[in-house]
Amino acid sequence: MNVSALKPLRDAALGLLYPETCQICNHERAKPAEGFVCPPCWKKIHFIRPPFCDRCGLPFQGAITTKFECANCREMDLHFSYARSAVVANAFLLEIIHRYKYQRALWFEPFLADLLIREAAPVLAKNPYDLIIPVPLHPAKQREREFNQAGRLATRLSRATQIPLNAKLLRRVKPTQTQTHFTRSERAKNMQDAFALRVGEPVNGRRIVILDDVFTTGATTSACAKVLLSAGAAEVSVWTVARGI
Repeated sequence: MNVSALKPLRDAALGLLYPETCQICNHERAKPAEGFVCPPCWKKIHFIRPPFCDRCGLPFQGAITTKFECANCREMDLHFSYARSAVVANAFLLEIIHRYKYQRALWFEPFLADLLIREAAPVLAKNPYDLIIPVPLHPAKQREREFNQAGRLATRLSRATQIPLNAKLLRRVKPTQTQTHFTRSERAKNMQDAFALRVGEPVNGRRIVILDDVFTTGATTSACAKVLLSAGAAEVSVWTVARGI
């Protein structure tokens, strides 16, 4: 029996464990395939559309006729070619991501992956890449959380785009502090020497997509890109589900 034939059975099993109710408003009906997020709550999602910063994807209002970089990018020594995010990291979306990451609310994963894939897949199809690499957690953090959210989302993007996934190539070798309350410069300093390439893993000439859940200043993904470019990668770009604005 193929995977698609098993899907109704899987959804029925999930329905026994979790009622088909929106896990955000706890009022409207929402199915497993929708990530347990109902259509009215879907309306709180804001997709990021041009115009935006050519480097980091920060959206701007109004007409912009030429390529430009925002103040954040001009002040930071970013190493990736470009970063793009599917949606705005507003309070609604961040609540879902935080419950997914910190409370192991894995039923939100199809919803988050859908946001990412519907925006990233068409772009990546126009300019093929060789690898998708998720931002790694430090081993101690991964043992604590029991999963890497970036790795799980990267697996789904890899499956949708047919771009190979390598979740072991990059390692987080420094147990960095949470970036939440750091300034822009403190974030960059916190990520200094945080990542390393696994010995024996070739990246020469490869075009790579770094995948993470949320983009804030770009300090984390830029630190990853720096390691990959130093090892000979031809290009490193970034995709995330959401972006702070």
